[in-house]
Amino acid sequence: MIKLKLITIISVATLLLSCGGDTPVTESTTPEVKAEEPVVSDDPMKNKGLGPISNIELADIDQAIVAEGLKIFTEKCTACHNVGKRFVGPDLTGVTTRRTPEWIMNMILNPENMVANDPIAKGLLGEYIAPMANQNLTEEEARKVLEYFRTL
Repeated sequence: MIKLKLITIISVATLLLSCGGDTPVTESTTPEVKAEEPVVSDDPMKNKGLGPISNIELADIDQAIVAEGLKIFTEKCTACHNVGKRFVGPDLTGVTTRRTPEWIMNMILNPENMVANDPIAKGLLGEYIAPMANQNLTEEEARKVLEYFRTL
């Protein structure tokens, strides 16, 4: 029991110390994002999450955007996420087969509201203990990370 508490404290401390950054929150006007009522469901492939993203039109994967998304992921996300194994947060391999694109982007852009109000995000918090840190990415940056995730 003491080991579990110690591991939890170390994990949370690592998360808090390693996450963040000075990137200001800015608005982005991405043409493929349309305002609609959010869809929140226990079904992960119907749940769009809570936040600014209500609809995404996916196109063919652009490798230049994927490369930019990998760079952002490496800089902002690898303190908590790995590809191919569980870490502080979930393994992101195949995440686009388990979650909608809108849910993924809302989790990136709006993690506090998602963890507080989305049933799937609440479940992940219960499983991983540490809440998702807000990296203050723009919608454009989050979309690039999503494009990288589409290649995993």
